[in-house]
Amino acid sequence: MAKQDLNFTRNIGIMAHIDAGKTTTSERILYYTGLTHKIGEVHDGAATMDWMVQEQERGITITSAATTCHWKWNDTLYKINLIDTPGHVDFTAEVERSLRVLDGAIATYSAADGVQPQSETVWRQADKYNVPRIGYVNKMDRSGADFFETMTQMRELLGANPCAIQIPIGAEEKFKGVVDLITMKGIVWNDETQGSEYDIIDIPADLQAEAEEWREKMIELAADYDDELMNKYLEGDLDSITEEELIAAIRKGCISMGLTPMLCGSSYKNKGVQPLLDYTCAFLPSPLDTENVVGTNPHTKGEEDRKPSEDEKTSALAFKIATDPYVGRLTYVRVYSGKLQAGSYIYNTRSGKKERVSRLFQMFSNHQNPEEEICAGDIGAVVGLKDIHTGDTLCDESAPIVLESMDFPDPVIGIAVEPKTQKDLDKLSVGLAKLAEEDPTFTVRTDEQSGQTIISGMGELHLDIILDRLKREFKVECNQGKPQVNYKEAITKEVQLREVYKKQSGGRGKFADIIVKVGPVDEDFKEGGLQFVDLVKGGNIPKEFIPSVQKGFEGAMKNGVLGGYPMDSLKVELIDGSFHPVDSDQLSFEIAAIQAYKNACSQAKPVLMEPIMKLEVVTPEENMGDVIGDLNKRRGQVEGMETSRSGARIVKAMVPLAEMFGYVTALRTITSGRATSSMVYDHHAPLSSSIAKAVLTEVDGRADLV
Repeated sequence: MAKQDLNFTRNIGIMAHIDAGKTTTSERILYYTGLTHKIGEVHDGAATMDWMVQEQERGITITSAATTCHWKWNDTLYKINLIDTPGHVDFTAEVERSLRVLDGAIATYSAADGVQPQSETVWRQADKYNVPRIGYVNKMDRSGADFFETMTQMRELLGANPCAIQIPIGAEEKFKGVVDLITMKGIVWNDETQGSEYDIIDIPADLQAEAEEWREKMIELAADYDDELMNKYLEGDLDSITEEELIAAIRKGCISMGLTPMLCGSSYKNKGVQPLLDYTCAFLPSPLDTENVVGTNPHTKGEEDRKPSEDEKTSALAFKIATDPYVGRLTYVRVYSGKLQAGSYIYNTRSGKKERVSRLFQMFSNHQNPEEEICAGDIGAVVGLKDIHTGDTLCDESAPIVLESMDFPDPVIGIAVEPKTQKDLDKLSVGLAKLAEEDPTFTVRTDEQSGQTIISGMGELHLDIILDRLKREFKVECNQGKPQVNYKEAITKEVQLREVYKKQSGGRGKFADIIVKVGPVDEDFKEGGLQFVDLVKGGNIPKEFIPSVQKGFEGAMKNGVLGGYPMDSLKVELIDGSFHPVDSDQLSFEIAAIQAYKNACSQAKPVLMEPIMKLEVVTPEENMGDVIGDLNKRRGQVEGMETSRSGARIVKAMVPLAEMFGYVTALRTITSGRATSSMVYDHHAPLSSSIAKAVLTEVDGRADLV
């Protein structure tokens, strides 16, 4: 592989709400950069990026596919590593881990729908990882398409600062091209050549005044990032501003996340994709424009950073693991510094082991091109790593570093599964283990009371896809139980008690005595988990036994006293206690803590907490009463109603997940298939005692405590 100048590399992703046209846009990018010779269509089930059978059947993106392509802009060949991310909220983790390793993103919107719920979610995720983005308003040929209204919504709903680089020529079925405000020329696509040819024309006379007005707005926004430009703007000398000056200033604004350059087009009609590629190269950052990656030295716990250079010590982040039928386990990595070489060894800071990199690939959707090395700033795939998890850091053993891993939300819904035939039992556990490795939001556990295998995920669609993959990839047919909600437990008041554990047997006995105060965590304690406060004075409990008390409580929190559901947070103050010089040991204090947890929580008014989902329903006006009536029956709380651009009503509500199974089907029935909904986990909230009793009676829990 020829040495690539990192200035000409772009690691980008396409992010958007479901159905805004992310995959169609990716397909066009592959077509125009010469990677595919036929345009793949999502609705024909032939999209290159949606290579999983399930994606092709459902017309949605599930996994983020990574592909490398090249594009020539300004007589320079740019290398673009493109990641197509899913829009469906059940696969939020896929978006999260892709954004973690990207330098820039294309935020795509449907011109007819504007900023939708999932557009907000991915926008916030990109803010969290400081990913600069350009905006692309797609579907300009659809009825109700409005480029300027989408920019207004971005300002109001996302707090963004959109800066129009183009304005459309025509809209809806009359959309035929764009006016480029930097070159002040029109670009009109030729329908006969599938959009691969376009003509550069003078700006149509009826758009001249509008184009000049928007160009001035663009210069005003760009001038904030360049003093020279600001002087020319203030002096009113707009004609002397060169294209290069404008591009440089807008690029600065984009990379500092001060403004979002806005483009428009219709990817399905092949209009707008070439300028999108040009401006991706022009405005989005290269690996050299981003700040040095910061990590922690596992030995000294001090902060260290790595420059995006081949001469630095190697550091890379594994952001995704996929199982490929031909090459086995593929680990997608972003190399931040140094380089990975085929046949070399790499150190994993989580496992503390060295592993051999047997082969390296540059990915093209689900095909691979073998490479000898992957250098700093690049994204590729590694084969041969055995013990690897999503979020692991791979580095040079002589210079260990741990890069910030990713946080994933807890699964909210579970179902019990069992293989249809007993002989498939092993196949099932192998399949589930592999899928859990790939997907950090999917978990597998065995229910202690019933012995059933419970799989949990982010929603019904998520688990549906998992079962479908088990059947196709691992040839296991499953019976499934009815969906279960992942409840949690909490306590509502403080309890102080003394717990004495003693046991006398033949030889040495066991003895531990602790006085603890157990209650809800302080309001400013945000981490979750156990807030442990040691208040023991004067060595009444020796220092070496105190971690055992903490360990006992931490372990016990996995099972609450009501139905065995986990307790998310708890405050424990260890006030006093005593010990026996011969009989006390660490285990005794750990057991005393476990007993104290059970006894204290039973007295501390325990409550059951259920997941509450944020629901958004888009429905025609005439069905609104029925939709709201149905939500009230489902214990939903309507939080607001708005009118969308197309005249439909948007109902926003908070609804308990337990009431939402099968909601998509029910909504279709109520509205004759005209309404759509999207749902995302928001928080856990206490259940009323009557419903909690019913839930606990069903799972043999302690209904008498509620």
